[in-house]
Amino acid sequence: MLERYKDDFDKNAKKGFEELYDSEISMDTFSFYTSVAAVYSSKIEGENIDLDSFIKHKRFGTTCQPDYTRKIDDLYDAYLFAQKTKLSAKSLEHAHAQLTKHILQKTQQGKFRKINMFVVTKDGKIEYVAAAPDKLKSEMKKFYIDMDTLLKANLSFEEVFFFASLLHLVFVKIHPFEDGNGRTSRLLEKWFIAQKLGDNAWFIQSERNYYDQHQTYYNNIRRLGLEYDELNYAEALPFLQILPNAINYKGNA
Repeated sequence: MLERYKDDFDKNAKKGFEELYDSEISMDTFSFYTSVAAVYSSKIEGENIDLDSFIKHKRFGTTCQPDYTRKIDDLYDAYLFAQKTKLSAKSLEHAHAQLTKHILQKTQQGKFRKINMFVVTKDGKIEYVAAAPDKLKSEMKKFYIDMDTLLKANLSFEEVFFFASLLHLVFVKIHPFEDGNGRTSRLLEKWFIAQKLGDNAWFIQSERNYYDQHQTYYNNIRRLGLEYDELNYAEALPFLQILPNAINYKGNA
């Protein structure tokens, strides 16, 4: 898929990436684009949170009901942690523990699940069967070896985005944790880009781009198949092609 991906890659994307810059409303104690990432990654998972309200809460100290912001606050903190920490198996699992502080029990935070995992539709139909729990340790060991190999590799600009998306997709298909897999996979994707290309990665509105076309996002994840052991990654290209569009994405009006 890589050559096809490169052929279709926007030739102006690298220039757009280099021209990204932080918002003028960011300050030492507040990051606008981290807020955007935390809010829209949470909204993909069904959280009822408004960006404007969250910005007022984080930047100006507006009082909100704790239940309204606490999960997004945790994800925001996980992004801040990633921005100052080298990506590794240990740091990724720490980030998961951070972002699930108010989602999972403490014994489940940053720990691989011990139960079978099914993704179920709103009408109760199974639409995906994740990796079996007895395979998680070996599957994640392979995943982390691949991640470390890519972190050390000399990759072109296009290849960084290709493999960032692929890590996102493979991680969410393994579904190693009891919850928080989607949030972690989207953080991982951006974290990988930042490690390879620098801090401008944190200004990409990838989570907002995914949310604004979340049906396409989920449909492209589903294309690979119903069960982990039978996934067809030859169908992954439509998913991988979403991320580059986020480089210059400003959100729907």
